[in-house]
Amino acid sequence: MNLEALRRRFALPQDADAHQVLAALRAASDDPDLPPSLRALLEQACNAQQAATTDAESARQRYHALFDAVPDPVMILGIDGMILDVNKAAIVAFQRARDALVGMPVGQLGQDLPKEHMARVVEALAGGGSHVTELSYRRADGTHFPAEVHAAAFEHHGRPAVLAVARDLSGRAEAELRYRELMEMIDKGIIVRDADGQITHINPAAMRILGIEDEQAMENDLRGEVWVTFDEHGREVPKDEQPATYALRTSRIVESTVLGFYSRRTRQLRWLSVTCVPQFEPGGSKPARVLSLFSDVTALKRDSALFDRVQALAHIGGWEWDAGRDRLHLSDEAVRILGRSAAPTSLEQVEACLVENDRRQLQLAMERVLAEGGDFDLELQGRREDGHAFWARFIGEVRRGEPLSQRLTGTLQDITERKQAEETLRVQARTDPLTNLLNRDAILGELDARLADPVLSHVAVLYIDLDRFKLVNDVLGHAAGDELLATAARRIVDAVGTEGLIARFGGDEFLVVCSVADDASTPERVAERILAAFTDSFCFGSEEFSVTASIGIARAPEDGDRPQALIQNADAAMYESKRRSRNGWQAFNPALALSQQERLRMETQLRRAADNNEFHLVYQPQVDLRRGAIVGAEALIRWNSQQLGEMRPDHFIGHAETTGDIVRIGGWVLREACRQVCAWRDAGLGIVRIAVNVSYRQFLGDDLADVVQRVLDDSGLPGSAIELEFTERVLIEDAPDTLRTFARLREMGVVLTIDDFGEGYSALNYLRRLPIHGLKLSQHFLQGVPGNKSDVAVCQAVAGIARSLGLGLVAEGIESEAQRRFLLELGVPVGQGFLFAPGLAPDDFALRLERTHL
Repeated sequence: MNLEALRRRFALPQDADAHQVLAALRAASDDPDLPPSLRALLEQACNAQQAATTDAESARQRYHALFDAVPDPVMILGIDGMILDVNKAAIVAFQRARDALVGMPVGQLGQDLPKEHMARVVEALAGGGSHVTELSYRRADGTHFPAEVHAAAFEHHGRPAVLAVARDLSGRAEAELRYRELMEMIDKGIIVRDADGQITHINPAAMRILGIEDEQAMENDLRGEVWVTFDEHGREVPKDEQPATYALRTSRIVESTVLGFYSRRTRQLRWLSVTCVPQFEPGGSKPARVLSLFSDVTALKRDSALFDRVQALAHIGGWEWDAGRDRLHLSDEAVRILGRSAAPTSLEQVEACLVENDRRQLQLAMERVLAEGGDFDLELQGRREDGHAFWARFIGEVRRGEPLSQRLTGTLQDITERKQAEETLRVQARTDPLTNLLNRDAILGELDARLADPVLSHVAVLYIDLDRFKLVNDVLGHAAGDELLATAARRIVDAVGTEGLIARFGGDEFLVVCSVADDASTPERVAERILAAFTDSFCFGSEEFSVTASIGIARAPEDGDRPQALIQNADAAMYESKRRSRNGWQAFNPALALSQQERLRMETQLRRAADNNEFHLVYQPQVDLRRGAIVGAEALIRWNSQQLGEMRPDHFIGHAETTGDIVRIGGWVLREACRQVCAWRDAGLGIVRIAVNVSYRQFLGDDLADVVQRVLDDSGLPGSAIELEFTERVLIEDAPDTLRTFARLREMGVVLTIDDFGEGYSALNYLRRLPIHGLKLSQHFLQGVPGNKSDVAVCQAVAGIARSLGLGLVAEGIESEAQRRFLLELGVPVGQGFLFAPGLAPDDFALRLERTHL
């Protein structure tokens, strides 16, 4: 049975589809009238047809799934332009159902589509390529949308067809419109050039920046010969190196390049920051155009030049370090500070400018900030290429806003002059201004350091006292006494040479510290040379007089292993020499220890003095130097011993410091001063602020802040009624306990002052750390003013320090009207001294206070 017979037997139509053929085959395979062999053959054919139908249906579903998945409208067109099929995107875009679109000539969807359009498309596709055009399509509601149509040859059910994909350009058109509006409205200049470098567009901002008045003048003003271009170093930039030309030639973006543009027509120079971006056509390998964006940075350039000038004047430079690449940028002023002819470009090169010890400091600070964040502030020393030393303050931090950045930025300040000034003040503070020798605190520090070092601890102390000095000073006056001290110091220096340290210990007393490690006889030999130096008489004007010296010698460790003990024993030996014959030396020995029994007796009586009510206070007025009014007082202790009689403070205070009794005595002085302030207040004199001296030993004893708080609570006085005066030693004791004590005292309102500033350590570096209110100018510096230039210079320096740190300043030891006028001219408002009054009994002070208030 052939297919024709099968068609007739089962009434199969001539145009039967696959499903009808399958049904006929199934029926024939089941026909009992047919031979079994034929029925088996028909069964195989039925199965093959079933598989083919299933595969075809599956392929058709995949085709439609892919067809409908395309997001752009897709149409299958006959070569006559009839729509054969569309996807879902086309149904949505054209707002028509599939049935309405299929069978419609595509020309009905286009606006002003020429009749020969389809013929042109078919002709273009015949060569095997594709066809792209832009058309405007009409939706069912009458609106239109632009589209870019990509057409390709396609076979549809065995017949030639055209596959057309329409890309809706509505968004692009809107973006292009906004782009054009943005170019017109943006405040940055924009110039577009084609591939040949010809300008195709310039926006209004560009015309304004370039000074082009109107479009008529634009063509002339934009000619190349009108403009001369310079880089930031003043070098003329040829046309082929200018950003737009470079971007076209290399196809690379040129970012933010600052160039100067000089107009020959207007004779004006404008500085512009220019960025050039090459643009490519789809599929193009060479730029079709270049977009130049620029802004006017003329004012910024001028401000930058001014900033560079300010940096130079302030000696402050800037730096930035990229740790990841070890790239360093330094401003011109920073390079000048480092003293290098070529700017360092790495951290290692900067470290090479520093002294050995400070290199590691900088390196560790950089590493810490990179690892943990935060900042650093270092003062480091270096040496310039010309060999001169310098000091610089390095401040750095992670670049702000970038906590995880590997970039550090900061400033570099030249502090060489300040360091030199500090060193000068430090030397002055350690130096006796009259003799230029070390002062008391300096020699004590040096001696303490040597005794603490086992290698250097074998030393001897020579305690020198000038015989008959008081007589010369009383008869010929202070000027003669000062000249005598200065001359005696020079003779001692010549005699000692390089064999010891020399200091003026106080008044007419000098100290020499020398080593005995190599030669045990050195102290005696030096003493003999000193005595010989005083053989010649001294002269003052027409007066000639003889002054000798008495010297005591004590050795460490046998005569003492602490500075105070060693000096006390040398002092005892000196007094023994003076007692015997003067003009000689005496070494300390056990027999002299007996003379210290008297001192022990004094210390014993001193320990009982407070309990026996042997102490009393006098009050020296602190006066407004301009008006003469009393503004406060300093409490001064006096001791009238039942066993020893009236004792001078300079005789017993040192012993009290040594024994530690000063802590108990200081507590009594504070309580008694507050009691007296309360008495004056109750008498109607108001609250008078009292200055009380505080020994450093009081820091080591009871908690000073607690002691002061209890006294204030008991007396009912405010903290502002008390001023505590400390020695300069507290400046170098940068212990947390000291800082906490000062902070607590200040919170109470207590006024905190450094007494005798300039005589001791003068640790300026620490001065700013303590929360103090003021300084007291030592009376030793006032002795020679206004005539002595050295004393004047020191006074001016201390006043300058007080002003720069915002601290008050009180002068003590004022004895003449000339000194008062000098201090007023120096800007010192308050002072005390014999010019106004000595220490007064409470009743006498009250009378003086009442008179100044009248």
